[in-house]
Amino acid sequence: AALLLQKSQVLLLRYRMRVSVLLSLLCASSVSANLNKPNSGLRPLKEIAVKDSVRGGSLLSEYQKALNTNPILTKMMTSMIGFGISDTLTQLFIEKLDLDFMRILKMASFGFLIHGTTGHFFYNFLDSLLVGTKPLIVASKVAIDQTCWAPVFMVLFFSYMCIFEGTPDLIIKKIKQDTFTAVKGSWMTWVPAHTINFAFVPTDMRLLYINTIQLFFNMFMSVIGNKKAA
Repeated sequence: AALLLQKSQVLLLRYRMRVSVLLSLLCASSVSANLNKPNSGLRPLKEIAVKDSVRGGSLLSEYQKALNTNPILTKMMTSMIGFGISDTLTQLFIEKLDLDFMRILKMASFGFLIHGTTGHFFYNFLDSLLVGTKPLIVASKVAIDQTCWAPVFMVLFFSYMCIFEGTPDLIIKKIKQDTFTAVKGSWMTWVPAHTINFAFVPTDMRLLYINTIQLFFNMFMSVIGNKKAA
């Protein structure tokens, strides 16, 4: 039974990764179409001229206005909603549990306090460090993101989970137990997703794009993040 459960989890993970990659393609296509300038990704959104008759009143237009006026808070709220929805879907449809609202709060607060803020500063820094969308630049950004940032992010994630649960003494054990598994899952999802991200998505829109893909990746993160340290 344990072997069957393990095989089922592997198949489910592979399916989620494929869905995430497909969504990354669709999301990038949608963002590029709305911005109408795929190569303008490294300029602030307020510098992108857009006709009111085409974009006025749209949700994306309103989101961009919020990014221009209060970028950090907007990204924090985006991450909070994304993490909260992901954990809710995980509990209902993957783990088939009664909703644990404290767990949803834990995941959503991580998105608000950690993911939104760190993502804002990290991706702004990365875009200022490596400017352009040439293949070598994009490949370098993906490599830095997945070899440097991904492990750091996973450590932050597992540490926050333990602190929220009142078990800071389990942080080291949790990190040793699950970080490599989480990073491998990240590579499967985010190498193709970030290749599209860094090639086409504007800096200010990265967190929206990432949270769209992360709705599905976070189901994996929710399962592994809420697994007790052995």
